[in-house]
Amino acid sequence: MNKNTLSWILAVTITLGAAAYQRLTGPTYPLRGKVALADRELTYKLPRSHGGEDDQEVKIDDPGTKAFLIYRRYKTQDDFTRIEMKPQNQELLAALPHQPPAGKLEYNILIEDRGTLVPAVAKESVVIRFKGAVPPWVLIPHIFFMFSAMLLSNRAGIEALFKGQSMRNYAIRTTAALFLGGMILGPCVQKYAFGEFWTGIPWGWDLTDNKTLVGMIGWFGALFIVTLKPRFARSALITAALILLGVYSIPHSMKGSELDYSKGKIVTGQ
Repeated sequence: MNKNTLSWILAVTITLGAAAYQRLTGPTYPLRGKVALADRELTYKLPRSHGGEDDQEVKIDDPGTKAFLIYRRYKTQDDFTRIEMKPQNQELLAALPHQPPAGKLEYNILIEDRGTLVPAVAKESVVIRFKGAVPPWVLIPHIFFMFSAMLLSNRAGIEALFKGQSMRNYAIRTTAALFLGGMILGPCVQKYAFGEFWTGIPWGWDLTDNKTLVGMIGWFGALFIVTLKPRFARSALITAALILLGVYSIPHSMKGSELDYSKGKIVTGQ
């Protein structure tokens, strides 16, 4: 196996690992778990993000059970609304009402077990955030360029580690992909989802925007050094690659936009 092939294998492995970690640990990934009843065990998959103008369906795979969906607006003193879940296609189904962009609901499922209502999630309620629908022609290129930027960043760092001859080439390609995905298409996604192009510094503390900004600064700096101070190229690329790897390891959508129901406006960094 030659050095170039090995470098790409390492870059792909690191990228896929970081992407999987970010996806599985993020606050928008469906919450999975099990609830033990007296005579059986139920598994659940509860949504924590919803895009579009419709309500969000919540279901469990046990039509013979009696269960209730309870919910209220997040961070309010509202009373919980309780809805009995109805059997449909071998499932029990109920729906959470649509909320404005960045609006959140906290909810749970209460399952009847020998006369007692058992919560599906024992320790706390599940929180779901609503957002506007993002058209595929914006979302798909955004995901493609962000994934490409991470892959190229890892490849650039490995190239520098192995003292390769293509460091500047990888620096240019990484910076371009990150700029297109994070600084051009990213704000478009944000606008469709939450009504604002940019909610990071200096206008807010949205972690997704701010971590993209940190990664972008790191790679602009690396490209500058590679071009004008080539003797520091290896250190610059390795540093920028590690910065972006750290950025991508932060769970997606943490401390993002959130609707403050008491003020009727969206706040960031929550």
